[in-house]
Amino acid sequence: MKAAALSCLVLCASAFAQGTKEDYDRANSLQRRFANKVYRSDVRANWIGDRFWYLLNLPGGEKQFILVDAAKATKAPAFDHERVAKALSDRLQKEIDPKRLPIEKIDFAPDLKTVDLTVGAETLRCDLADYSLTKVEGGGDRLTPMHPDAAPRASASTGEETFVTFVNAASFEIQLFWLEQSGAAIAYSKIAPGDSFRQHTYAGHVWAIAKPNGDYLAIFQADTEPRIALIDGSTPARAAPRGGGGGGGAGRSPDGSKRIAFRDHNAILNRGDNETPITTNGSESSYYEGGVFWSPNSASAVFFRTAPGEKRKIHIVESSPRDQVQPKLRTFDYEKPGDRLDHPKPVLWRDGELIEIDDSLFPNPWPSRRVEWAPDSRSFILVYNQRGHQLMRVVRVDAQTGQSKLIIEEKTDTFIDYTNKIVRHFLWDTEEIVWMSERSGWNHLYLFDMKTGELKNPITQGQWVVRGVDRVDAEKRQIWFRAGGIHPAQDPYHVHYCRVDFDGSNLTILTQGDGTHTVSYSPNGQWMLDVYSRVDLPPVTELRRASDGSLVMEIERADASELIAEGWKPPVRFVAKGRDGQTDIYGILFFPMNHDPTKKYPVIENVYAGPQGSHVRKNFAINDMRQSLAELGFIVVQADGMGTSNRSKAFHDVCFKNLADAGFPDRIAWLRAAAQQYPSIDLNRVGIYGGSAGGQNALGGMLLHGDFYKAAVADCGCHDNRMDKVWWNEQWMGYPLGEHYDQQSNVTLAPKLQGKLLLMVGELDNNVDPASTMQVVNALIRADKDFELLVMPGIGHGTYGTPYGRRRLMDFFVRSLWNAEPRAAGETNRNTEN
Repeated sequence: MKAAALSCLVLCASAFAQGTKEDYDRANSLQRRFANKVYRSDVRANWIGDRFWYLLNLPGGEKQFILVDAAKATKAPAFDHERVAKALSDRLQKEIDPKRLPIEKIDFAPDLKTVDLTVGAETLRCDLADYSLTKVEGGGDRLTPMHPDAAPRASASTGEETFVTFVNAASFEIQLFWLEQSGAAIAYSKIAPGDSFRQHTYAGHVWAIAKPNGDYLAIFQADTEPRIALIDGSTPARAAPRGGGGGGGAGRSPDGSKRIAFRDHNAILNRGDNETPITTNGSESSYYEGGVFWSPNSASAVFFRTAPGEKRKIHIVESSPRDQVQPKLRTFDYEKPGDRLDHPKPVLWRDGELIEIDDSLFPNPWPSRRVEWAPDSRSFILVYNQRGHQLMRVVRVDAQTGQSKLIIEEKTDTFIDYTNKIVRHFLWDTEEIVWMSERSGWNHLYLFDMKTGELKNPITQGQWVVRGVDRVDAEKRQIWFRAGGIHPAQDPYHVHYCRVDFDGSNLTILTQGDGTHTVSYSPNGQWMLDVYSRVDLPPVTELRRASDGSLVMEIERADASELIAEGWKPPVRFVAKGRDGQTDIYGILFFPMNHDPTKKYPVIENVYAGPQGSHVRKNFAINDMRQSLAELGFIVVQADGMGTSNRSKAFHDVCFKNLADAGFPDRIAWLRAAAQQYPSIDLNRVGIYGGSAGGQNALGGMLLHGDFYKAAVADCGCHDNRMDKVWWNEQWMGYPLGEHYDQQSNVTLAPKLQGKLLLMVGELDNNVDPASTMQVVNALIRADKDFELLVMPGIGHGTYGTPYGRRRLMDFFVRSLWNAEPRAAGETNRNTEN
């Protein structure tokens, strides 16, 4: 009787199976079917005073240039498109459709009487009085070069994707460096005289140009639009040095009179052609190095003496290189939790002598080499992050005596999220510091007295979080920032824009719409373009006043009618209580487009529980791999459980020394609640997949919650937190290493496996050591467990992002949860979309 019942269950499941060729065809066609089906969604403002223009893309390939007058709250065509088409037709000797003008870019004169039109390789100036055209010689957009002393020393947060074309018009070879967010200079291409190089980058990223001797020649910051960076061999004019010092390229003082360099483990001072040793006691075990941070008056400098760490290296084999038959050994630096790290100590040089610095307040630093000089050159600031990330201090050092003074001390029993929740803005004119902290249990901003270290006042407070600071206006004593949860009736992960005074008064929420927001400000600071959306709401673009956030006018509301007509359906937002029965857990569900609510569908959870952020998408997007997976007959879900970020400190702290938890109790409770509301969810057939930290989570779900999850795909997982990168794992799992590292390792837990498992890994993964996956393989073999393994030659971090890996993931779940053979109606049409 039991065998008959089981047979019926299998037959019934197979009868409803949807992993057919037709389903695969539909899943693999979504990207093509849904592409370019949303209009009026991308408004990129190009400001001219209180006006701006933008290009509007319309159905059928039509487009229109629109001009908005913010002060008058009007919107109209930027010019007469039919007259421009007629003028272009006469010049180009061919018919031009006014609804499809071949114009790539326009640029208005400040008085709006003429507009430059970029047409192919030409720039044509159109006189809007009579629509006559004249060629503009030397047209084109160039980035403004900045002197190294007056330029940003690190890239801002990643903005829109763009390109910069670097043109070397100098008589010597130049070296291109990217100044990453930490300030480190990452070497890119060398560009020969007369050559150019097109570099993919992002708005806000900073690129430095160095001479052959290593000195920085100029610095460029990428804009939202593709630009040209012309290097002619001259250095741009120097702006006045700012507080923070830092000096010029390769250790040159702000006044240009001297330079500190490093050779044979020691520091050397160069004045013109004269060279003088600063130190003579450097060695391999204790060497002097930069960066060099000069005082604004060029009299003093701070550099570092470092006791080196163990410099762990990872070795991986490229089995199938494209340029030879034999394998290649690849080696790279990779520090892991518990490793002995570099121990840098600041060294103060002043007027030809070394001043001993009192380092009692920063004895065991997480490696950091950043210094902020006071404008009067009498002191400088160090921010000390103690290894283990439970103690952070702001320390002020007297440049005359070397004595250190504690200004701010931040302590916690869990962790300080130093990689994501750090704001330290020094207001030298008023001797104040804007500081970010979770001391109240919520991520907020505080104002400290830089002289006494006393807390002057909280700047923000309440049961919501600051997500980032956009601008600190010292003159008006205001902060412009992003917040989550500040509208209690909305999803707490929605990003809103706000402004507040330094004393905490006049908190102004500048955005209102129910969605997550992105704001850009006019150059004069008077206006803001606010774009908001949700997974189930296409973008809405509004013009608002920056003074109070009041609505001026709606600019565009995205038109998704063609997309919906094509069959697209948005993910469903769903909220349910977590493990404690009180805390709301937020997630989304993807249903097949042919979903039949009377049938039962297996559910697949896409998991990523990395504590560095929250991961459920909040903005509108068309193409999503999870929708393609749903088309094979699944309901695909994702939720952010406890232990992830952007909620309260208590919500986040669940992950501390506890990454194996991964929010499973919350997400399982959420899924049970979802099944109550959507009965087509079959909780007897639950799969899970993820990559990187999500790969660790996916396998962890099978090992610790095998009664709930029946199948998993774990891609490139950091399965043992001792095997992965030091900065990420010690941040959440703590230092020094304890028994919890071993107890929570998927290698240790491997004998608990039940259900079906596919492990995936790229052999060239330089993000997560691929040996982490292979050690799980070894443990599973020793435990005599059945599983599948896919190792992809030539692939780095992330394999199911490849067409083959994606197809294997799909096939695995069809077989494991539907007990069906993929593409049962035919073997044609393998996945061809990436």
